[in-house]
Amino acid sequence: MGKREIERAEIVCGELKQTIPETRVELDYSNALELMVATVLSAQCTDVKVNEVTADLFAKYRRAEDYVGVDAGELEQDIRQTGFFRQKAKNIRATMEILIAEHGGEVPGDMEALVRLPGIGRKSANVILGNIFGVPGIVVDTHVGRVSQRLGLTKEKDPVKVEKALGALLPEAEWTAFGQRLVLHGRYVCKARKPLCDECSLIAHCPHFAREMS
Repeated sequence: MGKREIERAEIVCGELKQTIPETRVELDYSNALELMVATVLSAQCTDVKVNEVTADLFAKYRRAEDYVGVDAGELEQDIRQTGFFRQKAKNIRATMEILIAEHGGEVPGDMEALVRLPGIGRKSANVILGNIFGVPGIVVDTHVGRVSQRLGLTKEKDPVKVEKALGALLPEAEWTAFGQRLVLHGRYVCKARKPLCDECSLIAHCPHFAREMS
């Protein structure tokens, strides 16, 4: 971490606040349990498809007990369209059993407890902590990893190292919103195969664009 990276991160943070004022995660949910299930379902699946599935799912399953009270095959069919449905159903049921046994059926609000749940890694845990419990954290998915490297904010590739590197560049109060803005910027502008550089407000601060044009 150097002065140049810190200054660039501050500029990027400020620019993204202007272009992406709203930072709500694009998964539909109304409580912690729903967001947790949605993050499990979002693995290898688009948020749009997850939202289509959970519109009916969340009407049927309202408590942790509901997920373990049905036959495993029924839950599999209910989430089939999200892909990898057998493993996801297995993870969801196992997670709900842990919540019932250890947390009174409620989603815990700390990283250590969350990453112990099947199907929940640091990325999903940061989504839950930031959006439900107000705990600062930077969600690092493929979009954040790609954008942060292109912008010269870090050379790290491992998600945990990327999270640590980005966290060192900005105050904790900025972490959650900054991470979500990077996700959205990478999803809609700084795309993997064909970034929309002509539409990017960060073009003047992008080492990747400068290299491509040289």
